[in-house]
Amino acid sequence: GYALVHAFGAAFDNPDLVVACVVGDGEAETGPLAAAWHSNKFLNPASDGAVLPILHLNGYKIANPTILARMDDVELRALFAGYGYEPFFVEGHEPVPMHRLMAAKLDTVLDRIRSIQERARTPFWQGERPLWPMIVLRSPKGWTGPKEVDGKKVEDFWRSHQVPVSNARSNAGHRKILEDWMRSYEPEKLFDDSGRLLPELAALAPTGSKRMGATPYANGGLLKRDLVLPDWKSLALDVPRPGGAKAEATRILGSYLRDVISLNAQAGNFRLMGPDETSSNRLDEVFEVTDRVWMQRIEPYDVDLSRDGRVMEVLSEHLCQGWLEGYLLTGRHGLFSCYEAFIHIVDSMVNQHAKWLKTSRELAWREPIASLNYLLTSHVWRQDHNGFSHQDPGFADFVANKKADTVRLYFPPDANTLLWITDHCLKTYNRINVITAGKQPAPQWLS
Repeated sequence: GYALVHAFGAAFDNPDLVVACVVGDGEAETGPLAAAWHSNKFLNPASDGAVLPILHLNGYKIANPTILARMDDVELRALFAGYGYEPFFVEGHEPVPMHRLMAAKLDTVLDRIRSIQERARTPFWQGERPLWPMIVLRSPKGWTGPKEVDGKKVEDFWRSHQVPVSNARSNAGHRKILEDWMRSYEPEKLFDDSGRLLPELAALAPTGSKRMGATPYANGGLLKRDLVLPDWKSLALDVPRPGGAKAEATRILGSYLRDVISLNAQAGNFRLMGPDETSSNRLDEVFEVTDRVWMQRIEPYDVDLSRDGRVMEVLSEHLCQGWLEGYLLTGRHGLFSCYEAFIHIVDSMVNQHAKWLKTSRELAWREPIASLNYLLTSHVWRQDHNGFSHQDPGFADFVANKKADTVRLYFPPDANTLLWITDHCLKTYNRINVITAGKQPAPQWLS
């Protein structure tokens, strides 16, 4: 359920990018995807790109109908209007009219996106949150496939999710169904006698970086620029002798991250993510130079909220993780700060990112991206306030099971060690760095 949150991560700080994101109706039932619709409350039309969600309702998942597909258009329109979207519907069963209808709706929604952005990029914009367009696409599951196999419904039903013709090798009836299905696409009109795609059809594809597989946004290492980092030694705590000072390590780190944000403000390529814990984790000094980004209504008594903050806080570890992954995959940098006990929520997302990093290293054309960096605090050894409910060091065990060339675990004992480690991690690439550090007052050991 990560497609939509990744799309928004890619759009942040990419003002010229429109990210079309197809969301399956099965995926739409997952928790991360259901929360990801709220990402539009963090998307600034003046400085960010746009996300065009395309909710594909084909009616079924592996063996059941889907919730959203069984809702009528009136209910769906109300649901997504409540989320802050303007739904446009594309519905039908006939391919040719559907292609034309989809093309017309795409023209409409792209014009709507351009209009939103043009207004927001004038001096007259007051910071109001726009109603972003989206497309709801209803088409049959297994569209254009066999309608029935062995007397059982396949097209427009969940059986098309599986292997619709399972015994074509030894069952003549199945083989005939498969042949008729393949011939229905009229391959003789698509390929020449040697099996090559006809030149006039190949010419329809985009060229250069407009090709989906060649766009630098899909190979973010091509766009990555190193961060400008402060001299961490200038921020180091004075420790006259081992144990001779007492400090909150993450509070000292907050001054370093403040300077990282300030030094890279013009480049706009660093964000700090966290589930409502930036202040709790003693990183408050970042608010000397930035705010929490917030596209909702801002009250006069709110603290450190603005339309263009570099800190992203939402009480969903899934969204923080997904935003950061999308941000990194499109060539930028970031840090995810979280309580140690609650980072487990994103275990499966970390697993997939680690697999992606491993595979990407094997592809010579794929450029390295900035590392996925975690700062875990409120750790198991110092639960002065919450106690047992907030004790769980297991994320370190989980990460330690990955390949050593992909992951690194750091346990800095004091503030100055934490400064050096964070400085190091922000310079690395193609890794998952997990830093576990205390936020409570503690003796300082190293100068």
